[in-house]
Amino acid sequence: MKVLITGATGLVGEELVAQCHTKGYAVNYLTTSKDKLVSEDNYKGFYWNPSKYEIDHSCLNDVSIIINLAGTSISKRWTSAYKKKVLQSRVDSLQTLYRAIEENPNHTISSIISASAIGIYPNSLSDLYTEDEEVIDDSFLGDVVSVWEEKANRFNNLGLQVAKVRIGLVLSAKGGALPEMAKPIKYYAGAAFGSGEQWQSWIHISDLASMFLFIAENELTGIFNGVAPNPVTNNKLIKELAKVLERPLILPNIPEFVMKVLLGEMSYLLFASQRVSCKKIEEEGFIFNYQNVCSALKEIYENSVVERSAEDKLNKEFVS
Repeated sequence: MKVLITGATGLVGEELVAQCHTKGYAVNYLTTSKDKLVSEDNYKGFYWNPSKYEIDHSCLNDVSIIINLAGTSISKRWTSAYKKKVLQSRVDSLQTLYRAIEENPNHTISSIISASAIGIYPNSLSDLYTEDEEVIDDSFLGDVVSVWEEKANRFNNLGLQVAKVRIGLVLSAKGGALPEMAKPIKYYAGAAFGSGEQWQSWIHISDLASMFLFIAENELTGIFNGVAPNPVTNNKLIKELAKVLERPLILPNIPEFVMKVLLGEMSYLLFASQRVSCKKIEEEGFIFNYQNVCSALKEIYENSVVERSAEDKLNKEFVS
């Protein structure tokens, strides 16, 4: 199987590429940076510029599955200009892929699996959301995800099967939100946000990449929640993170108004509550390696310590 991945050099993309290679799958990838182009037997890069609808059509050669992870990060201050960039990056990426496939009628692509986000679900402390939920969160995120998924659905018009993975909080020591959450805790300044009762539906990065491949291998279609089986409150997540980092939590929870002053509208990310179910993908036979946040955090930080120790050893040997 040959997979075309957009966003392959990002946090989730790098893990996905690694798992593809472990399984013996060849990977074509699209990048907006010509400096990141690599050409190997099982890993080949192609340039694209979605903002101008430019793409190297040869990226589609012999590809059977597209996994779309492209999109500007939402973790920057939400100015009007940046909000437009967040939405447009997702729309343009899918539109560029759509045009490329449409203009290559002899392509071999059978399906596209697109990233999405649980931000589409309404903010609630009590509800448990499944993929059947029809109400969309009345927020910038809700609007973005709604348009994002609508653009992905259009690939049905080209005869492709379409699946969407609504991703929750991705846990990884290599990037994303977790290192930023861990930083103040390491310096004895960690605390939960607001009441701390808001739900956070998380997933270990390894399980998320495995889920994309599981969907591809089993030719699944529709919406799937990319979250682990046991969501936790913000209070619980911060406490477990402090425990694995061996740091005390001595400060009171941070009031919402403080983060609004610091981050503006983007502070919504810290206080929105979505308790999301993964039952649908489990019923298809997917098995999570990390079902509770304690084991996920322990694995992440134990591995990062081992990796740092190995790097330090190599550096010492090199210097000597």
